[in-house]
Amino acid sequence: MASTEDRRRTEPQHSPVMLSEVLTWLAPRDGGRYVDATLGLGGHAEAILVASAPGGRLLGIDADAQALALAHDRLAPFGPRVALCEGWHRDIKALTQTAGWRKVDGVLFDLGVSSLQLDAAERGFSFAQDGPLDMRMSLSAEMSAQEIVNEWPEEELSRVIYAYGEERYARRIAGAIVRQRPMHTTSALAEVVRRAVPRGRGPQRIDPATRTFQALRIAVNGELEHLQESLAGAIGLLKPGGRLAVIAFHSLEDRIAKQYLAQEARDCICPPRLPQCVCGHRASVRILTRKPLRPTFEEEERNPRSRSARLRVAERLAACEEARR
Repeated sequence: MASTEDRRRTEPQHSPVMLSEVLTWLAPRDGGRYVDATLGLGGHAEAILVASAPGGRLLGIDADAQALALAHDRLAPFGPRVALCEGWHRDIKALTQTAGWRKVDGVLFDLGVSSLQLDAAERGFSFAQDGPLDMRMSLSAEMSAQEIVNEWPEEELSRVIYAYGEERYARRIAGAIVRQRPMHTTSALAEVVRRAVPRGRGPQRIDPATRTFQALRIAVNGELEHLQESLAGAIGLLKPGGRLAVIAFHSLEDRIAKQYLAQEARDCICPPRLPQCVCGHRASVRILTRKPLRPTFEEEERNPRSRSARLRVAERLAACEEARR
């Protein structure tokens, strides 16, 4: 059996994105309760537990059982201060209350795919290494990328690639995929997509298959459909003064977070054409980052995967503030 040291040498290298900024804005404190709703390999969680010592506690949630197992080993030294559960962040409220917590001091979402998933060829998230067309964040999920690629109608495939990948050549790519069916590996799909995308002049900023792979991953895992539900659940869990931090890597994720937080920071969300408010909505949060925070140049150089990260932070209003508004 491999020793702990051997396992650490073979584990994926993980650099939590915008760690300094997350700690600054979440401001973990002794005795606080925090939820890492996208635990991954536990880098952010570990730092939050250190910063909230000796009495701060953390609940880590992740749909990936493999990531949870690795995070469990990493966070084991914190003993009863940390609890982990397998599940989707859209169920954050139910999972947190099942753990016995009614309200918390901070919630973190680090959205998108993890380093563990990207670096494991057998998970099929990346075309950097050949692997099966899987892309499931939870291996217990039924639908994989292979089902979408080989079974979905061309029109629906085109819609997904355009909507989730923001790919201008979505129709050409979908048509090429349908003509080459069946496909079972990431390298086969990537090559079909590359041939379908017209070559530009000069060096390409990203591989032509990148947006299609991104779109399929989002579709497989329902990443956008449930994000607003996740954010609503997190805000409902926050104590007055508690903070929500959201790191997004995709423009669509960031847009959903931006628009939802802006909505929850307003008293009225009625359509502008109505002469008076009939919604009864009251602001529940204060936005602390008017513009998203971005990684420093030094972090981007050290960890290229951080380059597209955007961090937004909001703070739960006190009950008296909500009432006055």
